Amino acid sequence: MDTKQIKALIRDFDESGLSKLKIKQEAFTIELEKATGLIAAPVFTPAPIASDPVAHIAVTSSVPAEISGDAILSPMVGTYYSSPSPDSPEFVKVGDTVKKGQVVAILEAMKIMNELEADFDCKILKILASNGQAVEYDMPLFIIEKI
Repeated sequence: MDTKQIKALIRDFDESGLSKLKIKQEAFTIELEKATGLIAAPVFTPAPIASDPVAHIAVTSSVPAEISGDAILSPMVGTYYSSPSPDSPEFVKVGDTVKKGQVVAILEAMKIMNELEADFDCKILKILASNGQAVEYDMPLFIIEKI
């Protein structure tokens, strides 16, 4: 095969529905292959962000029956972390007073660490999530008392 024939063959191959082609003539061999693996772009549908991640909650199956009141809710689906690293102290403990803007936890979503901050001054009454736990949107993470 000469150069013109090879170029024409490549052009025809590109326009065809074939994904692989091998031609062998005596001592001459040519193999053509198209990448057929489709790479799907990830579809990202952001969860709606609550304008106020603190709400009055009713008793649910994940919260013991005797607990009701104000709570800090998860603003997203992700993994809850109580400290910035495994060997660091927890951001908050039961009984701690938290100032507005203070980080109370980290929520990991899509390999991005998102700091969860208090929207107002409050006291932590109960921590409902455990370190490394998967959390859902609007899931109560802390039972609090507003100050």
